[in-house]
Amino acid sequence: MELSGKKVLIFAGPAFEDRELFYPYYRFLEAGAQVKIAGIGEKQYAGKYGIPIDVDGSCEEFAKEKWDAVIVPGGWAPDKIRANQAALDIVRATLKNGGVVGAICHGPWVLASADVVKGKKLTSYKNIRHDLINAGATWVDEEVVVDGNLITSRTPADLPAFTRSAIKQMQLSKVV
Repeated sequence: MELSGKKVLIFAGPAFEDRELFYPYYRFLEAGAQVKIAGIGEKQYAGKYGIPIDVDGSCEEFAKEKWDAVIVPGGWAPDKIRANQAALDIVRATLKNGGVVGAICHGPWVLASADVVKGKKLTSYKNIRHDLINAGATWVDEEVVVDGNLITSRTPADLPAFTRSAIKQMQLSKVV
């Protein structure tokens, strides 16, 4: 399988974008990855459209592990997730260790708060473009942007390109 032996962590928080969490979740499972959901304190969250997800643990519990990929779905959850120090530490450590970090829609807010966007080219939902530019990123309006091991997309319509790019980059990367 494409991602056999790979470990993926997906962040969840209140009012996550349902499609942006579940689409990658099931696609990575289908590709053979071990996928875990990390929360920021609660045991369960409801998405913007009311679909619930139970988390496997908190970001604090997963902070010491190495991840081949970390995914930050959009919705309103990233505004809460970016205030969680363990989540920011996981993002920084994953990139430092050679893993992939993907964020879609409002998810790049977490990347900005983790201070990993300066000098990087990325995209997001258009309403947060100025936040990312002010954090030092070069923002573009494209379906998917891959800058090294950082992968970003704009909206749920971009999910096929986003997950294809994440899987491809995960196959190329080596976590140390």
